[in-house]
Amino acid sequence: MTLEGLIGTKLVVGFPDTEATDEFIACLRKTQAQSLIVFERNFASPEQFTGLVRRLEEAVGRRLLVMVDHEGGRIIRFRQGVTRFPSACEQSRRGDRSAVERQGRVEAQELSRLGVRVNLAPCVDVVVAGSDPVIGDRSYGADPEQVASFAVARIKGLQANGVAACAKHFPGLGPVPRDPHTHLPTIPLAWQAMEAAHLRPFRAAIEAGVAMVMSSHVCYPVLGDPPGLPATFSPRLIRQLLRQRLGFSGLILTDDLQMGALRSFGGRGEAAVRATEAGHDLLLICSDLAACLEAVDALSNYYKGNMLRQYELEETANRLSSLKKKFLPDLEAPH
Repeated sequence: MTLEGLIGTKLVVGFPDTEATDEFIACLRKTQAQSLIVFERNFASPEQFTGLVRRLEEAVGRRLLVMVDHEGGRIIRFRQGVTRFPSACEQSRRGDRSAVERQGRVEAQELSRLGVRVNLAPCVDVVVAGSDPVIGDRSYGADPEQVASFAVARIKGLQANGVAACAKHFPGLGPVPRDPHTHLPTIPLAWQAMEAAHLRPFRAAIEAGVAMVMSSHVCYPVLGDPPGLPATFSPRLIRQLLRQRLGFSGLILTDDLQMGALRSFGGRGEAAVRATEAGHDLLLICSDLAACLEAVDALSNYYKGNMLRQYELEETANRLSSLKKKFLPDLEAPH
């Protein structure tokens, strides 16, 4: 695979339309992006959506790994063709883990029919009283053992039925004081508190074989990083803690690099490079096609200048290939 093709394996891109526009097709071709994130803005009906994915794949001549945030409760992107399950908070309140595993199974069946093979769920954040409501009812609760138990049930239900799951937001967004969609928050909890509560569901998800982990745009200065450095850009948290200490061997995904939390860190290309340096496999760019092109140009310059390690790019490509073989059938040609 060429350097350009390898860089394309890192990109998870979104766009604002319900049709396969010439502009977006040109972006997919130029960046060689292999993964697509979709939102409510891309969906009019099941028939329209499956046709959209098919036309995009036919236009670029390759399968696309399609991802969606399909958490239940208030975070459901599709208006038709799927079951609207309660929020994680409500599910945990009912106390039936078998129902959560059934939820994962039904979600996998319904999402697969729509051409989606990655559910960016569950949230394994342990919610803390008084924190910003950005997580709130998206969490399975305040008890780390309960969060871990319900999250593992959901992961098993999804992945046993053909859809990859993603545990988020590492190393824990539950105590966040401000919404990272708009601000750069800091969580000042000490290591002991993070270890005792917020990392436990991630450990359980990893032991259950979760396919992906998403990081957070939040600063954790007591964990050893300089003040003002979010986990997105932290080798200490991504490389050392998640990859090495916790032994996660799957794909590590950023949250959306266009969020307000990262606004003070320079351009989108710089954000892509710094997230890669921290150890992320996949870079999430949810809507801005220009940002995708900036990311590709910056990464290309860094790899060509030997400022990023190409063997790690090949490792990402291998991880993505393994996930596709497991969760994305009929790889030989577009369906």
